[in-house]
Amino acid sequence: MTNIEFLRAISHSFRAFISSGTSRSTQKLKPLHGAIAKDIAKRLGDKYTVYSQGYGDDKEASITGRYYDKMVDISVSDGNEMVCGIAVKFIMQNYSQNSNNYFENMLGETANIRCGSCPYFQIFIVLDELPHYNRAKQILKWESFTEHNASKYVTLSKDDTTKFMHTPNKTLIYVVHVPKNNDAKSLNEYRKFYAGKPVIASVSKINLPEFDNAVILNDYEKFMDKVYHTILSL
Repeated sequence: MTNIEFLRAISHSFRAFISSGTSRSTQKLKPLHGAIAKDIAKRLGDKYTVYSQGYGDDKEASITGRYYDKMVDISVSDGNEMVCGIAVKFIMQNYSQNSNNYFENMLGETANIRCGSCPYFQIFIVLDELPHYNRAKQILKWESFTEHNASKYVTLSKDDTTKFMHTPNKTLIYVVHVPKNNDAKSLNEYRKFYAGKPVIASVSKINLPEFDNAVILNDYEKFMDKVYHTILSL
């Protein structure tokens, strides 16, 4: 899957979110997770089994961690041995209030699985401009993914992944843009704006700081090459 095809999968996922009206719906995950799983399976061949929603049996699999077992978005097994896990996050709303929680959860789940001797990767996708809703699903403001938001990932990018088990083997950050509706005042209005339209996600043009080796920015193909070679090296 090329970067263009990856953006197409992101677009499908966004449209599924618009149709469902909730970011918690598993339906928005299937176009994206399934496309990634299919790509991994194609690269690896029949020797490996890939588990994910939207691909194969349409089920996630559990990876044995150091402290607890965890269902993982996309996982790969070689026979009975799990050899890779990939977590996928696509943030479409209310990012700022949850940004630290997302990051802390990522560190914790990564440490658990990597300390259980299984490589673990993260894909973090975020809209460059996101609506912030209140409990009544009214849009209070528009948020932007900024250099400040990215700063903790810059620090993460400098980690030595051979020493720090809380750091993913590799993290992909994809910051994308979709046409924005400045007039929307609620989730319903936000959904109506996009309903029936061919929404196409593109790579955001916002300026972000440079990342070091542990983080890849806006390059799915490079990231997937790292995943592929890590699995083959086991």
